[in-house]
Amino acid sequence: MSQVVALRRVFQLHLQLEHVQPLIWRRLLVDSRISLPELHNAIQAVMGWYDSHLHEFFQGRLRFSVPDPEFDAEVQDERHVRLDQLLKKPQDTLHYVYDFGDDWLHLLTLEAILPWQPNQVLPLCTQGARACPPEDCGGPPGYAELLEVMANPQHPEYDDMIDMLGDEFSPEDFDLEFANEGLANS
Repeated sequence: MSQVVALRRVFQLHLQLEHVQPLIWRRLLVDSRISLPELHNAIQAVMGWYDSHLHEFFQGRLRFSVPDPEFDAEVQDERHVRLDQLLKKPQDTLHYVYDFGDDWLHLLTLEAILPWQPNQVLPLCTQGARACPPEDCGGPPGYAELLEVMANPQHPEYDDMIDMLGDEFSPEDFDLEFANEGLANS
């Protein structure tokens, strides 16, 4: 019996954090045969998450994660799934949820299928906009409140927010070099 071998390509993905305004997004180049756990690591790196919470991929009714007998048995084992098994053509999508408490929903869209370059280092982040929200800030509603407080130095919670976040957090900043360093270390 002959086995079909998937042709290696480069997928150009658009990763967008849903339910957050202004838009937070990244553009990634990945091996089309990247596994879902490897894609999870890449998303964590380019978004700036710390991988301290559970996650799940889903496409329609299909759900993929690391199975846990204490949770839903309808989740397929992500360790046995490659991205090219789920995304076939440009504009195909896949969702990724990180932190089931804060419920950070990401939309991954296959923008383009590019030829494989043998010497190309992948995954690679090529563009992005805005900083990732801080972990455990309360999901999109909590992040909206955080932005509102940060925009008003007269707000009663402003000093506490700055103490919590430190002087380094700027919601407008996206550091492409830092994102790619994270990818290299993931």
